Amino acid sequence: MPQNKSAAPSGTTRSTRPLALGAVVVVAAALLGVVSYTATEPDSRPAATVGQQPADDTSETLTGLARRDAKDPLARGRADAPVVLVEYADFQCGYCGKFARDTEPALVKKYVEDGTLRIEWRNFPLFGAASESAARAAWAAGEQGRFWQFHEAAYADGAKEKGFGAARLDALAREAGVADLDRFRDDLAGPRARAAVEKDRDEAYALGATATPSFLINGQPLAGAQPEEVFVQEIEAAKARAAK
Repeated sequence: MPQNKSAAPSGTTRSTRPLALGAVVVVAAALLGVVSYTATEPDSRPAATVGQQPADDTSETLTGLARRDAKDPLARGRADAPVVLVEYADFQCGYCGKFARDTEPALVKKYVEDGTLRIEWRNFPLFGAASESAARAAWAAGEQGRFWQFHEAAYADGAKEKGFGAARLDALAREAGVADLDRFRDDLAGPRARAAVEKDRDEAYALGATATPSFLINGQPLAGAQPEEVFVQEIEAAKARAAK
Protein backbone atom coordinates (compact mmCIF):
# COMPACT_ATOMS: atom_id res chain seq x y z
CA MET A 1 0.00 0.00 0.00
CA PRO A 2 1.60 3.33 -0.99
CA GLN A 3 2.22 5.60 1.94
CA ASN A 4 0.99 9.19 2.10
CA LYS A 5 4.13 11.31 2.21
CA SER A 6 3.07 13.93 -0.28
CA ALA A 7 4.69 17.32 -0.12
CA ALA A 8 2.74 20.45 0.70
CA PRO A 9 0.89 21.97 -2.25
CA SER A 10 2.66 24.62 -4.29
CA GLY A 11 2.85 27.96 -2.52
CA THR A 12 3.38 26.32 0.86
CA THR A 13 6.88 25.38 1.93
CA ARG A 14 8.18 23.59 4.94
CA SER A 15 10.21 26.70 5.85
CA THR A 16 6.99 28.59 6.60
CA ARG A 17 5.73 26.21 9.28
CA PRO A 18 4.92 27.97 12.54
CA LEU A 19 7.37 27.48 15.38
CA ALA A 20 5.10 28.93 18.06
CA LEU A 21 4.48 25.56 19.69
CA GLY A 22 8.17 25.38 20.48
CA ALA A 23 10.19 22.51 21.82
CA VAL A 24 7.29 21.16 23.88
CA VAL A 25 5.80 19.50 20.78
CA VAL A 26 8.88 17.36 20.19
CA VAL A 27 7.29 14.48 22.11
CA ALA A 28 4.11 14.78 20.08
CA ALA A 29 6.08 14.97 16.86
CA ALA A 30 7.86 11.77 17.83
CA LEU A 31 4.58 10.01 18.58
CA LEU A 32 2.81 11.22 15.44
CA GLY A 33 5.90 11.06 13.26
CA VAL A 34 6.63 7.44 14.15
CA VAL A 35 3.14 6.26 13.37
CA SER A 36 1.72 8.73 10.86
CA TYR A 37 3.67 7.35 7.93
CA THR A 38 1.23 4.46 8.16
CA ALA A 39 -1.72 6.62 9.15
CA THR A 40 -3.59 5.75 5.99
CA GLU A 41 -3.65 2.08 6.95
CA PRO A 42 -6.10 1.00 9.67
CA ASP A 43 -4.77 -1.29 12.39
CA SER A 44 -1.24 -0.13 11.56
CA ARG A 45 -0.44 1.76 14.75
CA PRO A 46 2.12 0.13 17.06
CA ALA A 47 0.34 -1.15 20.13
CA ALA A 48 2.66 0.82 22.39
CA THR A 49 1.06 4.09 21.25
CA VAL A 50 -2.40 3.06 22.40
CA GLY A 51 -3.00 4.96 25.61
CA GLN A 52 0.58 6.24 25.63
CA GLN A 53 0.59 9.74 27.08
CA PRO A 54 2.92 12.55 26.10
CA ALA A 55 4.80 14.31 28.87
CA ASP A 56 2.45 16.42 31.03
CA ASP A 57 3.57 19.79 29.65
CA THR A 58 3.30 18.52 26.07
CA SER A 59 -0.15 17.03 26.65
CA GLU A 60 -1.34 20.29 28.18
CA THR A 61 -0.05 22.25 25.18
CA LEU A 62 -1.66 19.86 22.69
CA THR A 63 -4.94 19.91 24.60
CA GLY A 64 -4.80 23.68 24.17
CA LEU A 65 -4.96 23.24 20.39
CA ALA A 66 -8.67 22.53 20.76
CA ARG A 67 -10.24 25.84 19.73
CA ARG A 68 -13.55 25.34 21.54
CA ASP A 69 -15.17 28.12 19.54
CA ALA A 70 -18.93 27.72 19.85
CA LYS A 71 -19.36 29.43 16.47
CA ASP A 72 -16.85 27.24 14.61
CA PRO A 73 -18.73 25.78 11.62
CA LEU A 74 -16.06 23.08 11.23
CA ALA A 75 -16.82 21.61 14.65
CA ARG A 76 -19.66 19.71 16.24
CA GLY A 77 -20.52 19.06 19.85
CA ARG A 78 -20.59 21.27 22.89
CA ALA A 79 -17.76 23.80 23.18
CA ASP A 80 -17.35 22.78 26.84
CA ALA A 81 -17.37 19.02 26.22
CA PRO A 82 -14.87 17.20 28.46
CA VAL A 83 -13.25 15.48 25.45
CA VAL A 84 -12.21 17.10 22.18
CA LEU A 85 -11.17 15.06 19.15
CA VAL A 86 -9.22 17.12 16.61
CA GLU A 87 -8.99 15.50 13.17
CA TYR A 88 -6.44 16.45 10.50
CA ALA A 89 -7.70 15.07 7.20
CA ASP A 90 -7.73 15.29 3.40
CA PHE A 91 -10.82 14.80 1.23
CA GLN A 92 -8.83 12.64 -1.20
CA CYS A 93 -7.64 10.32 1.58
CA GLY A 94 -9.40 6.96 1.32
CA TYR A 95 -8.98 6.11 4.98
CA CYS A 96 -10.23 9.53 6.03
CA GLY A 97 -13.36 8.58 4.12
CA LYS A 98 -13.44 5.22 5.87
CA PHE A 99 -13.33 6.95 9.25
CA ALA A 100 -16.03 9.43 8.16
CA ARG A 101 -18.36 6.67 6.96
CA ASP A 102 -17.69 3.78 9.29
CA THR A 103 -16.53 5.20 12.64
CA GLU A 104 -17.40 8.87 13.09
CA PRO A 105 -21.21 8.43 12.95
CA ALA A 106 -21.04 5.93 15.81
CA LEU A 107 -18.88 8.30 17.86
CA VAL A 108 -21.33 11.14 17.20
CA LYS A 109 -24.26 9.01 18.35
CA LYS A 110 -22.46 7.60 21.38
CA TYR A 111 -20.52 10.63 22.63
CA VAL A 112 -21.34 13.88 20.79
CA GLU A 113 -25.08 13.64 21.34
CA ASP A 114 -24.70 13.17 25.10
CA GLY A 115 -22.27 16.10 25.45
CA THR A 116 -19.13 14.04 26.14
CA LEU A 117 -17.30 14.65 22.87
CA ARG A 118 -16.61 17.58 20.59
CA ILE A 119 -15.13 16.96 17.12
CA GLU A 120 -13.07 19.70 15.49
CA TRP A 121 -12.02 19.38 11.86
CA ARG A 122 -8.72 20.64 10.47
CA ASN A 123 -8.10 20.75 6.73
CA PHE A 124 -4.82 18.96 5.99
CA PRO A 125 -4.65 18.74 2.16
CA LEU A 126 -1.68 16.65 1.10
CA PHE A 127 -2.54 15.34 -2.36
CA GLY A 128 -2.01 18.46 -4.43
CA ALA A 129 -4.34 20.94 -6.10
CA ALA A 130 -7.51 18.85 -5.94
CA SER A 131 -7.12 18.34 -2.20
CA GLU A 132 -6.50 22.05 -1.76
CA SER A 133 -9.63 22.93 -3.75
CA ALA A 134 -11.77 20.47 -1.80
CA ALA A 135 -10.47 21.86 1.50
CA ARG A 136 -11.29 25.43 0.51
CA ALA A 137 -14.70 24.35 -0.78
CA ALA A 138 -15.47 22.63 2.53
CA TRP A 139 -14.48 25.79 4.37
CA ALA A 140 -16.68 27.85 2.03
CA ALA A 141 -19.64 25.53 2.68
CA GLY A 142 -19.02 26.08 6.38
CA GLU A 143 -19.43 29.82 5.87
CA GLN A 144 -23.07 29.03 5.07
CA GLY A 145 -23.45 26.52 7.88
CA ARG A 146 -23.19 23.47 5.63
CA PHE A 147 -19.70 22.14 6.35
CA TRP A 148 -20.76 18.80 7.81
CA GLN A 149 -23.25 18.22 5.00
CA PHE A 150 -20.46 18.94 2.48
CA HIS A 151 -18.14 16.64 4.48
CA GLU A 152 -20.69 13.82 4.28
CA ALA A 153 -21.22 14.30 0.53
CA ALA A 154 -17.48 14.52 -0.24
CA TYR A 155 -16.77 11.35 1.76
CA ALA A 156 -19.71 9.32 0.45
CA ASP A 157 -18.74 5.94 -0.92
CA GLY A 158 -17.39 6.48 -4.44
CA ALA A 159 -17.35 10.29 -4.22
CA LYS A 160 -13.56 10.59 -4.28
CA GLU A 161 -13.36 8.86 -7.65
CA LYS A 162 -15.46 11.64 -9.23
CA GLY A 163 -12.73 14.18 -8.50
CA PHE A 164 -12.89 17.70 -7.12
CA GLY A 165 -12.98 19.92 -10.19
CA ALA A 166 -15.03 23.13 -10.19
CA ALA A 167 -18.20 21.52 -11.53
CA ARG A 168 -17.93 18.67 -9.03
CA LEU A 169 -17.45 21.09 -6.12
CA ASP A 170 -20.59 22.93 -7.24
CA ALA A 171 -22.45 19.61 -7.30
CA LEU A 172 -21.25 18.75 -3.80
CA ALA A 173 -22.29 22.18 -2.56
CA ARG A 174 -25.77 21.66 -4.01
CA GLU A 175 -25.96 18.22 -2.44
CA ALA A 176 -24.91 19.74 0.89
CA GLY A 177 -27.68 22.31 0.68
CA VAL A 178 -25.47 25.38 0.25
CA ALA A 179 -27.99 28.13 -0.50
CA ASP A 180 -25.89 30.76 -2.27
CA LEU A 181 -23.65 29.14 -4.86
CA ASP A 182 -22.23 32.45 -6.09
CA ARG A 183 -21.09 33.28 -2.59
CA PHE A 184 -19.76 29.74 -2.22
CA ARG A 185 -17.60 30.15 -5.34
CA ASP A 186 -16.36 33.57 -4.20
CA ASP A 187 -15.52 32.29 -0.72
CA LEU A 188 -13.77 29.22 -2.12
CA ALA A 189 -11.50 31.37 -4.28
CA GLY A 190 -10.93 34.10 -1.73
CA PRO A 191 -8.01 34.85 0.60
CA ARG A 192 -9.88 33.88 3.76
CA ALA A 193 -10.30 30.29 2.58
CA ARG A 194 -6.64 30.14 1.62
CA ALA A 195 -5.55 31.50 5.01
CA ALA A 196 -7.84 29.15 6.96
CA VAL A 197 -6.57 26.05 5.14
CA GLU A 198 -2.94 27.12 5.51
CA LYS A 199 -3.44 27.68 9.24
CA ASP A 200 -4.80 24.16 9.71
CA ARG A 201 -2.12 22.57 7.54
CA ASP A 202 0.69 24.41 9.31
CA GLU A 203 -0.68 23.30 12.66
CA ALA A 204 -0.57 19.66 11.52
CA TYR A 205 2.98 20.02 10.19
CA ALA A 206 4.10 21.63 13.46
CA LEU A 207 2.83 18.54 15.29
CA GLY A 208 4.94 16.28 13.07
CA ALA A 209 1.98 14.80 11.17
CA THR A 210 2.95 13.57 7.71
CA ALA A 211 -0.16 11.61 6.71
CA THR A 212 -3.90 11.54 7.08
CA PRO A 213 -5.96 10.97 9.07
CA SER A 214 -4.19 12.10 12.22
CA PHE A 215 -5.97 12.91 15.48
CA LEU A 216 -5.58 14.48 18.88
CA ILE A 217 -7.90 13.32 21.65
CA ASN A 218 -7.49 15.73 24.55
CA GLY A 219 -3.87 16.13 23.51
CA GLN A 220 -3.25 12.41 22.97
CA PRO A 221 -1.91 11.77 19.43
CA LEU A 222 -3.63 9.00 17.49
CA ALA A 223 -2.77 8.14 13.89
CA GLY A 224 -4.80 6.33 11.28
CA ALA A 225 -8.37 5.18 10.66
CA GLN A 226 -8.28 2.89 13.66
CA PRO A 227 -11.21 0.60 14.52
CA GLU A 228 -14.08 2.12 16.45
CA GLU A 229 -13.06 0.33 19.64
CA VAL A 230 -9.70 2.13 19.67
CA PHE A 231 -11.42 5.52 19.54
CA VAL A 232 -13.86 4.42 22.25
CA GLN A 233 -10.93 3.34 24.43
CA GLU A 234 -9.14 6.66 23.95
CA ILE A 235 -12.28 8.75 24.50
CA GLU A 236 -13.17 6.85 27.67
CA ALA A 237 -9.62 7.29 28.96
CA ALA A 238 -9.70 11.02 28.18
CA LYS A 239 -13.09 11.34 29.83
CA ALA A 240 -11.77 9.66 32.97
CA ARG A 241 -8.72 11.92 33.07
CA ALA A 242 -10.91 15.01 32.58
CA ALA A 243 -13.14 13.92 35.47
CA LYS A 244 -10.11 14.01 37.78
